[in-house]
Amino acid sequence: MKSESYPSLPHDHGQPFEKDPDHFMPPAENFRMLADIYKELGDESRLRIFWLLCHCEECVINISSMVDMSSPAVSHHLRQLKAGGLIESRRSGKEVYYKAADTEKTRLLHSMIENMMEIACPWGKC
Repeated sequence: MKSESYPSLPHDHGQPFEKDPDHFMPPAENFRMLADIYKELGDESRLRIFWLLCHCEECVINISSMVDMSSPAVSHHLRQLKAGGLIESRRSGKEVYYKAADTEKTRLLHSMIENMMEIACPWGKC
């Protein structure tokens, strides 16, 4: 099959593109959105809190105890995770409970984190 002629790149390696570069590379905006997601989880504490909330629903006081952080610090991270759509909350009386949002984005990120843990810490040796 004869490949079409696409614009050449500055450095010719002698092999033509099999695909039009404008059609196989996602738009720059997609990478910006992906970078924003990485920023949401780019903090160790926020990542730990998100991971925890993928496994349970908890209040700020209990989250603080589990991750050994102050309640104001946890609240700060919770606000950022909530603004990113990664967690949701519900009120029961005076208490507010947090958990991972029930979205495809959250499920994929949780799966990615679990897989990265296996790569970084095989057999739980970290």
